[in-house]
Amino acid sequence: MKPDYDEVGLWSEMKLEIERDYATEYSRIMSKQRLTHIYIDAFAGAGIHLSRTTGEFIPGSPLNALMVDPPFKEYHFIDLNGSRTEQIRELAGDRADVFTYEGDCNTVLPSQVFPRATWAKYGRALCLLDPYNIDLSWDVVVQAGKMGTIEIFLNFMIMDINMNVLRHDPGSVDPVQIARMNRFWGDESWRNVMYDNTGNLFGWDEKVAGNEVLAEAYRKRLREVAGFKFVPVPVPMKNSIGRTIYYLFFASPNATGHKIVEYIFNKYRNKGAA
Repeated sequence: MKPDYDEVGLWSEMKLEIERDYATEYSRIMSKQRLTHIYIDAFAGAGIHLSRTTGEFIPGSPLNALMVDPPFKEYHFIDLNGSRTEQIRELAGDRADVFTYEGDCNTVLPSQVFPRATWAKYGRALCLLDPYNIDLSWDVVVQAGKMGTIEIFLNFMIMDINMNVLRHDPGSVDPVQIARMNRFWGDESWRNVMYDNTGNLFGWDEKVAGNEVLAEAYRKRLREVAGFKFVPVPVPMKNSIGRTIYYLFFASPNATGHKIVEYIFNKYRNKGAA
């Protein structure tokens, strides 16, 4: 099958740099401990992207991860598209530490991958949850948080949410889109964040909050519901006209990862517009 390469903008290139920088530090620290540290990419792609700016090939997160030194003990790459997982297998060659899965990460992660990163197995994991939409189940995020052994980067796809869910008149939204949002958020409490009916005479819901309010509410859920102890303020990834495409979140059970990511985030914060 012909490889399927994503075309990415500067905001995505910046995200790749952030994740690469942290993966390098993470593996360096974990390699000094008697732990099995694994790298997980739940929406892996083909391993290589096309730069929208230059038209040239650039390494994606799987290829960046495979070049980390010292290496992770295991690499787990998941994608729904078989041509993309095949491309990753070609990039990895005969490496026995690389595992690929053609399927839905919402099923593959809890059943096949997360169990490899338990306390009992002295496992630790860095997991990338970076879809281009909100087709990610909150149950997966909660499982990662409750395990206490997994750190995550997560794309909070505010553009998808704004285009398909957060209408000024919530009654006009397709029920399918509402179901997607409920699955991503974990319940319907996002409605209480974004809508209110006390400001008008007729009692109908009106949109009263913006992107940053919703992102902060999700950050609170990562801490209080999913159980991650450390969740720094996310980085807004913006397009060429300054609109936020998504927020890049990091969530971790340990203070060391939090400290390193805050340093990295602060280097890149507000550089998303390009």
